Amino acid sequence: MQVQKWELSRRTLSLERPQIMGILNMTPDSFSDGGRFFSVERAVERAREMEREGADIIDIGGESTRPDAPAVSLQEELDRVLPVIEGLKGNVSVPISIDTYKAGVAKAACAAGAEIVNDVTGLMFDPEMAAVVAESDAGVVVMHTRGMPDTMQKDTNYDDLIADVKEYLTGSIELARRAGVAAGRIVVDPGLGFGKSVQGNLELIKRLEEFRPLGCPILVGPSRKSFIGAVTGRDGGERIFGTAAAVVMSIVHGAAIIRVHDVAAMRDVAVMTRALM
Repeated sequence: MQVQKWELSRRTLSLERPQIMGILNMTPDSFSDGGRFFSVERAVERAREMEREGADIIDIGGESTRPDAPAVSLQEELDRVLPVIEGLKGNVSVPISIDTYKAGVAKAACAAGAEIVNDVTGLMFDPEMAAVVAESDAGVVVMHTRGMPDTMQKDTNYDDLIADVKEYLTGSIELARRAGVAAGRIVVDPGLGFGKSVQGNLELIKRLEEFRPLGCPILVGPSRKSFIGAVTGRDGGERIFGTAAAVVMSIVHGAAIIRVHDVAAMRDVAVMTRALM
């Protein structure tokens, strides 16, 4: 049986229907929408628009994690995301998520109002991150990856992909629990596009149900990713229908939260998929 709720620092989200996490990249170089919302004013307006379109969560990132992306300093990441989080106070009613693997960014973002920490390294890269999440009472997304963005696509072979990803996520859950993060605050993400081949990404979606024994809700982020382009032959901005298919199959196989760029369209896809189920 799937977990039906997600405990955050200021509220509880019901997961009885698929939740839509809208992507807001405060970066000049993200693979799909880099630079589009790079001013605070445009970012705040886009967040408000996503809420009107049906987003249940706004996920703000200040460092691109696309393959081969360069690292960003702690201060630069803070300078990108904190003004947006501050600007969203009173402007959106849905919870804010901070997409970062740096404990310093997570701590400042939660103090500014973020209710979720979305860590693409599953708490593995910054030894302080688990404690920051525990202290803030934030919800947390722990994701599987292999290496940093500049190396993660250099080795996409696994002896047993599902077993390896489950083992990594089990370690992330244990890290969180040892730090004092309540079980109801943890969500797992198998990490589509992070150290995975095209076939590996497809396999993860088809076998999402195998992550249910971890006891946490499942989040997936297929939106516009390169494996969809490899299958469809479409460039990033033209992958909406391929993304829709991936969203449908992800929900069918157990995803509770879907992280997407095209909020209005994927909200309808998710609602219709759930109705058909």
